[in-house]
Order: sequence, then structure tokens, then C-alpha cells
Amino acid sequence: MGLLQDTNGVWEGEPIYLDGFATLPLAPEAREAMLAAFGLPGNAGSPNIFGEQAAAIVANGRAAVAGLIGAAPSEIIFTSGATEANNLAILGTVTALADLQPLRRRIVISAVEHKAVIEAAEQLKTRGFTVSFASVDRNGALDLEAFERLMDKDVLFVSVMLVNNETGVVQPIREIAEIAHFYGALFHSDAAQGAGKIVINVLDLDVDYLSLSGHKCYGPMGIGALYVSAAAPKPKPLLFGGGQQGGIRPGTEPVALIAGFGAAASVADAHLIEDQGHALKLISKLIEGLRDRQIRFVTVNGEAPTVPGGVAIAFSGIDGDTLCSTIVRRVSLSTGSACTSGQIRTSHVLEAIGFSDKEARSVVRVFCNRYTTDAEIDGAIDAIADAIERSRLATGDIHQ
Repeated sequence: MGLLQDTNGVWEGEPIYLDGFATLPLAPEAREAMLAAFGLPGNAGSPNIFGEQAAAIVANGRAAVAGLIGAAPSEIIFTSGATEANNLAILGTVTALADLQPLRRRIVISAVEHKAVIEAAEQLKTRGFTVSFASVDRNGALDLEAFERLMDKDVLFVSVMLVNNETGVVQPIREIAEIAHFYGALFHSDAAQGAGKIVINVLDLDVDYLSLSGHKCYGPMGIGALYVSAAAPKPKPLLFGGGQQGGIRPGTEPVALIAGFGAAASVADAHLIEDQGHALKLISKLIEGLRDRQIRFVTVNGEAPTVPGGVAIAFSGIDGDTLCSTIVRRVSLSTGSACTSGQIRTSHVLEAIGFSDKEARSVVRVFCNRYTTDAEIDGAIDAIADAIERSRLATGDIHQ
């Protein structure tokens, strides 16, 4: 791997933010809705005027989040984030059904799932379940034939994410759900990286459960949701308390966070096509700009479909972490899941795709968001290309 030298120049202003897979900027509409809600003292469970106001905000937020994915408001359960939603879907549902379906003792998940899905599934091993991992191809897309070979009548629950958080690859969820249901299994999808970026309709996808995250779709951190189909078994609660949200997820509803999540969902729903076009234009500009600068790289997803604005780039001969730290004052990038940062090991996603450790360490993920500008992409191209060019000169690499 080439070593990158520190930037000699001085960068003025805020860094260009391209780390949208980790989190997205808070939408102004979400901020305004939260500030308004923070000014009210009501508890949504209180039988007074302030409680009624809080309950109305919660109801409106629930309706907005439901509308974003084509669900009924009654099918939305608010959680602290997608991690809790994933745990509630997997642990809650499997626990609820374990005694009812004793012959189904296997869970199937994809090899590129978020750690919140993998670790939740692994916990079920202590309860007598086995976990099977469905493989992906070189581009990171689920191998449907290999997946179907894993399926049998002993599978109780299947979980495959909609959009991967490291590569941006969009999985064929409708086809996966059809196979899972054919074998009588329940199907869950972690859609944290897809909501607000691509069209999601839970009826078209035929999912039983679907996880969402507020801060992945321009809402606040600390709030998420689990869609539970009206036709699906209800998860057993992981928490116990006052019986809010039908007892499935008790606890006082965070009114302001729900207001922000709802406002972000409404804006995303209204501007989805516009946002997609903007993101596609900017990511294409970034890729072409790097090519024009003769930077050697490949996109990890290859021919697989990706979320608009998202890409994972493997830079030839460059250490991704070093690149990120070298340009940190100019551009904000990351090399993998922010939820597993600090772990000195190959990304399990890139490992599943077939990357060697050396190849995996060259990968940087990028997401162009709703508020990214053309000028910022120009600046990012210059910063990335300059750092890589200096690195190759320092290591004696010859330009072609």
C-alpha cells in the first residue's frame, strides 16, 4: 500500500461531507419540527391538553413514516434506531414463535448484513437455533440460486438488507421474500440505508418486517422504526414497562424525535425523484472527475444496482484509512461501517464479496446527499486526486 503524505496547503471552511452512509445531514424541516415539539411539555400518554398535543405529533409522525414505505400507521413501531428495530424483529419474532413451530430451528441471513442483524441472529444459537449465511457474488448482490439451496422447511426466519451500508448495493428483496415465503419462513429486511433514497413499498416487496433509521434519511439520531405487517406475527417485546405501542415497544414516546423523523420522511417522500436525480448526477461527476485525473480505481459494486448517490471505490495501491485521514480537513469520507470502526480486521462485507485483506483496505465509501453541491464535488475530486498523486510520487509509482 502506498503511504499518503500530509496536505501541505491550508483548507479553509468546513470539510466537504461525503460520509452519507454513516449518517445524513439533518433536514431543516426536521430541525424545525423538533424545536417546535421540544417547546411543548406534553407526554403522549397524559390525559390532558398537552398530552393530546403530544399524542397528535406522535400520530402525525407515525403516519408520515408509514407513508414513506406504503404502510398503515398502525404497522409502525417506533424504536431507538435501526439496531433496536433489527433486534426486535429477529429476537422478538423468533422468541414468540419458538414454541409454536418447534421443527423450524434455522435462521438464514445474508453474509453482508449489518452487525445489528448478524449479532442478533448469533444470539439465537444459545437458544438452540442455527444460523446459515447466504452468499453474495463478486459485486455484492445476493446469489439467489445459492440462497434457495439454503432454504428448507426448517427455516423459521430470513433477514436480508435492502441496501448495503458499505457498498450501496440494492438487493432483490421481492424475489428473496418470494423464496422465503414459499418455504414458509417469515421475512425481514433492514431498510435503514434505503428509506428516503429509493422507492419502498412494503406491499410490493412483500416483507413481513422492515427496519428504518431516522438519521439515515435526514432525520435525527436516536429514533428508528420497525414495520410489522398486519398479517405477520407480532414480536415478543424485548423491553417491559407501561405498555405503550401495543406493549411491543413500551416506553414514553420521544415526541420531538418522532416529529423530526416524521418531517424528514415527509420531505423525502415529496422529493424522492428530485433527490435521486441530484445524487446520480453528482456521483457520476465524482467518478468521471477521478478518471479524468487518471486515478486508478474500480467500483466495488460492478454491474450490481446501487442506491443513487452511493458508491464504494477501491483505489489501486492506496490505503483507504490513510487517504481518509490525509484529506480529513477537506473531505469527510470513511472506509467501512461506522458502527464497527476501530476493529482491526477486514470488513466482513468485503470479505464475503471475495476481497483480499489488501484489496479491502483500499476501499472508501462515498454518498452524495441532497445538500451536496457541484462545487463540493469539484473540491472533493481535487482533494482525493491530489493526495493520491502525491502518494504515488512519494513511493516511486510511475504515472501512465
